[in-house]
Amino acid sequence: MKQIFLVFFSLYFIACNSNNLKIEESNFGNTPEGEAKLFTISNANGMSLSVTNYGGIVTSLLVPDKNGKLDDLVQGFDKIEDYIEDGSYQGALIGRYANRIGEAKFAIDGNTYELEKNNGPNSLHGGINAFNKKLWTVEIIEDEETLGVELMGISPDGEEGFPGNLKIWVRYLLTEDNEFIIEYDAETDKATPVNLTNHCYWNLKGAGNGDILDHELMINGEFYTPVDSNLIPTGRFESVLESPFDFTEAMLIGERISDEHPQLAYGNGYDHNFVLTEEKDELVLAAMVHEESSGRVMTVMTTKPGIQLYTGNFLDGSKGKEGKAYHKHGAFCLETQHYPDTPNKPQFPSCILHKGEKYETTTIYAFSTIE
Repeated sequence: MKQIFLVFFSLYFIACNSNNLKIEESNFGNTPEGEAKLFTISNANGMSLSVTNYGGIVTSLLVPDKNGKLDDLVQGFDKIEDYIEDGSYQGALIGRYANRIGEAKFAIDGNTYELEKNNGPNSLHGGINAFNKKLWTVEIIEDEETLGVELMGISPDGEEGFPGNLKIWVRYLLTEDNEFIIEYDAETDKATPVNLTNHCYWNLKGAGNGDILDHELMINGEFYTPVDSNLIPTGRFESVLESPFDFTEAMLIGERISDEHPQLAYGNGYDHNFVLTEEKDELVLAAMVHEESSGRVMTVMTTKPGIQLYTGNFLDGSKGKEGKAYHKHGAFCLETQHYPDTPNKPQFPSCILHKGEKYETTTIYAFSTIE
């Protein structure tokens, strides 16, 4: 699907708001669907967020450490061509359905829908030409507390096998309080699964600066959804207690990642959905990550029912920004989401959006430091 880019200024511009937040726009290169733009939003603390309208990709997030030193915490690439070729969803907007749908099919109201298979027998992250490969229409938006961009587009009925014409609005916002906010909205003219997320690969020491096994992680979930050998949830809810999946109290990511446990063997590490313990549709604490040498803390808040922990198990040493190699366990993902394979699991919280309803979710990644 081709999206027409809304041009505000032909080459480059800078805008500020009343809170010293600033946004810059520049060219980022050519894609099969047209010219991509890069938007960099910065605040008075030195934190800056860079986003391209190609794939809704977060290309960088510069965050100060406990001494004020800035590092880019997000894996990615220097050139648009590398994002076009990328198959690991670095920093991308994910949809129409994040994570896996088993056997690439599901049924709604007695109608079966066949999806593109791009992960063995499954559909992963929306299919082959999903939201991470689109050129989105973009507007700059601001209010008294935030500045950022809104991505807009339509996923037509039948795209990648999904029913309904789906309208999507995604806002990437920055605050003076070092918060990176993502707001997702959608509407449809036919019942369809919707599950939007972002796929940033994080390293609080800086992207490409060693592994993340020494990061201390807390996940606000007492249960997770175990998977089969194809990484599809079995449909059960399993307690994390007395298992390598217990992050209810902060634990080093690497402390139990090599334990002999069938679930870790299936994923080659952590690649699992955690059931958040708070009430549905409220903005609640989902996870916290601390990295000692930098003092950085990342706090994740969300309105979504689940969060996927992925520990970069299939990173293979390929080169990224500044020629740095991205090795296995060199980054982690914390993807807020509906549970994987929800369209085929009626016991999971529903992900079906109906005509006349609005899909509205928010995720906040807040950054701070401790000594």
